[in-house]
Amino acid sequence: MTRYALDICRHYKSLGWNVVAFTRDAKAVDSLFEKEGINRLHAPFFGILDFSSAKMLAHALGILPVGSAVVHVHGFRNAFTALLARKLAGRKDVRIVMTRHKVKKGIDSWLFRRIYRNLDAMIFVSHIAAERFLSTWHGRDIPFDPGKIHVIHNSLYIATSDTPIQKEKGPVCAMFHGPLAAGKGLETLIDALSMLKGSRMRLWIVGSGTPDYVDKLRRRALTRGVMEMIDWKRHSDNPLGLIRECDFGVLPSSSEEAFGLSNIEYMACGKPLVCSSNGAQPEYITDGREGFLVLHSNPGALAEAMRKLASDAELRQRMGERAATSFRENLSWSRFIAALDPIYTGKE
Repeated sequence: MTRYALDICRHYKSLGWNVVAFTRDAKAVDSLFEKEGINRLHAPFFGILDFSSAKMLAHALGILPVGSAVVHVHGFRNAFTALLARKLAGRKDVRIVMTRHKVKKGIDSWLFRRIYRNLDAMIFVSHIAAERFLSTWHGRDIPFDPGKIHVIHNSLYIATSDTPIQKEKGPVCAMFHGPLAAGKGLETLIDALSMLKGSRMRLWIVGSGTPDYVDKLRRRALTRGVMEMIDWKRHSDNPLGLIRECDFGVLPSSSEEAFGLSNIEYMACGKPLVCSSNGAQPEYITDGREGFLVLHSNPGALAEAMRKLASDAELRQRMGERAATSFRENLSWSRFIAALDPIYTGKE
């Protein structure tokens, strides 16, 4: 969500908009916005009963010119805070847009129905996320205007290359990046790697997590006899440099992904990838075209897909080129903004 918000803020700032990001006063997050010269204000955002954040946001809204403000929040609880702030500020002209980054049913309660009705737009990052949300009212009338719902696949505010970089020498390097946490399929990945012993493959694991969980992963790698095949790299706020140096990505999430922003970072860099098929991945990746889709928590299937890419440089080249083309044609930043602009202006 941080990358999503940062890219949107950076884009509209480049167009001359007065952009302010409300954050929870976290240094790791604030530093990213500070680097881009984006103004920041802090609020705790504790949830539904957080009236202090609503008052802070209401104050900020009160000094903005009439008819020019859009508040973009993430999640329905933050949406409630924004709706309350709009009411406190007496600013009916302010548009409130919410993005949902989860695959989860809607809540059919009096309070949440009011939130859904009063939002100006609800953006879902995939069709599966929107359909799961609406499944709460399957066979019943939806208690809000369904025209408020929009599906916009994520994108990245980056420059892309027409020619993916391919190494000529050295071992084939597969790369995982993201939080080192349960649900990301790291246990399955380590188990799959144990089936690839003897190959000239290395695995880069790029990310950070709690010491206990990282130690658990390392012990698993030692037990499986693959510790020497893994390079453990520190978390990077901008992993694109490493992605361009690897041969393919591997993101075998066991949790149901609402989209999977990390997946399209490989596509943008012209790299094929292996990822699980649960969640939204099949909406923008075709198995055997841009990469391989495998069942989650299946180390055998994961190992076989990794073996195919590791052993065939021409296949990696073809799939990488298709991935880059698919990103440019279907997931580019220009397409994302073309869908977001009319939602911001109310002309959708």
